[in-house]
Amino acid sequence: MTVLGDRALNRAALARQLLLERSAMTPQEAVVHLCGLQAQEPQEPFTGLWARLSGFEASALDGLLTGRSVVRTHLMRRTVHLVAADDVMAWRARHDAMLRQKVLGVYRRELDGVDLGELASAARRLMADGQPRTMTGIAEALAERWPVPGRRALGEMVVAALVPMVQMPPRGLWGVKAGVRNTPLADWLGRAPDPPAPEGSDPVGEALVRRYLAAFGPAASADLRAWCGLAGLPKAVAAVRGELVAFRDERGRELLDLPGAPRPDPDTPAPVRFLPAFDNAILGYHDRSRIIDDAHRGLSVEGARVVLVDGRVGATWTVEAGAVSVTPLRPFTRGERGAVVEEGRSLASFLSDGAGDEARIMGT
Repeated sequence: MTVLGDRALNRAALARQLLLERSAMTPQEAVVHLCGLQAQEPQEPFTGLWARLSGFEASALDGLLTGRSVVRTHLMRRTVHLVAADDVMAWRARHDAMLRQKVLGVYRRELDGVDLGELASAARRLMADGQPRTMTGIAEALAERWPVPGRRALGEMVVAALVPMVQMPPRGLWGVKAGVRNTPLADWLGRAPDPPAPEGSDPVGEALVRRYLAAFGPAASADLRAWCGLAGLPKAVAAVRGELVAFRDERGRELLDLPGAPRPDPDTPAPVRFLPAFDNAILGYHDRSRIIDDAHRGLSVEGARVVLVDGRVGATWTVEAGAVSVTPLRPFTRGERGAVVEEGRSLASFLSDGAGDEARIMGT
């Protein structure tokens, strides 16, 4: 079985993530291809798409949100993601059990004795008046019936798990600071999410295997599980295994992939790319060594914004006084410094809507 080294896996991941060269995809096509973008920080998806698409304009993503082609909702790993409307409708029921278990993992004691079916029905009746509500507002209304669990536990269980919800615009629009107002997904999109598959079948799980590999492969089953948080995926993997090709990494793990998916030469040049906080190019794997050193792994879950240099996390970045400031995690060559500054200036211009283009490397 062919062994793929970290550099080969890195270039494959960059190609799938549209980070080896900027893509001509539309923002809608990119959101679909990437299986959504992690979006608990509302402005970060704009940088994520800017890093991946040629000629990306923030107004295009605004239009997708207000036009209801993409939505902000809890999905993979119980994290807020920006997901194409058709995908969330197809995938939501498959995530229901995981979402409930994730919330119970935090609030099991508080929710002990609460009939979750009754809670869900009460929440749907509450939201049937068509009024968007904050999580706190939902919890306060339900606390009259369930005073013991506490409002945080009630609110999170309803909004993140029991009733499929959308975080409505202006939340998530470019340059807008707005609180979260929730409305049922079915009301926002005008149709109910697809029902669960018949027992014993898992068409959504099988589709997710293919979609994940197209955006993240080659990858191990553990990587797939880390990305979505779903249980029961080994059966879905087994069901589609005949469609896939297999490799091994240098640690001996089996990696699966789509036969025709891009696997560039390991020596393919990788441009500097600035990634937003919590980008799935890093978080979408259990084994992240293809893109980030183990010594810096914590940055990916701490919300640090990172810079890819030669395809790997080589720096962090912040915005200070309108300028992009880069803090290297290792020494840069002269060529790398120049490329980082050039890309940083382009990012500064994007973030300031063309009003600035300053980028500086700290510590030098």
